Amino acid sequence: MHRHLPVLLTAATAVVAVGLAGCSHTEPKVPASATSSVVPPASTPVVVTAPPTAPLPVPEALTDVLNRLADPNIPGANKVGLVEGATPESAATFDKFINALRDNGYLPMTFGADNIAWSDKNPSNVMASIRVSTAQPNHAFTFPMEFTPFQGGWQLSRRTAEMLLALGNSPASTTPPVLTPPPPAPPPARCAAPAGRQLGGMRRRRVAPPPA
Repeated sequence: MHRHLPVLLTAATAVVAVGLAGCSHTEPKVPASATSSVVPPASTPVVVTAPPTAPLPVPEALTDVLNRLADPNIPGANKVGLVEGATPESAATFDKFINALRDNGYLPMTFGADNIAWSDKNPSNVMASIRVSTAQPNHAFTFPMEFTPFQGGWQLSRRTAEMLLALGNSPASTTPPVLTPPPPAPPPARCAAPAGRQLGGMRRRRVAPPPA
């Protein structure tokens, strides 16, 4: 939990340093006699938000959100609370998401969560490496997802939800291409026998001698 604090301090220091460097190029030069009588402004302290002191969620708390989101037996109206910023009008989008998963042969889907940690950008959120397995053979993948607290539980962040919706709309190549076999080769043409052989095979007729 405390390992993110030095990162935030370093980032804040870098921002302040860049801001001071930018100001040094734009401010006009003031004579030394004038600067000696000017009181320097008080420096503004840098406020760094520490990660929450609450324990990190267990993997099942995060995968349960995904399992319910990908469950075709749960209507879209009951999935509004699973995604950050979703409204009742989003129910139709969730139903289309499930239909796309079913049509592409992804269902059922299973999820696993690893490397759960507090988010560096939103300290109240958590990041996790989610393992996704689908019904497609050899079609499993892993990518980071973000979750935000909601009513004592967790819901999928809006940014991650858009990634999943894009996944559901991507077509899957489930049918292999059909190869049409070439037509059979015509039988070889039978060669006609030479004239000599035909005559040789015929019976010779006896020619009667002419009358005397």
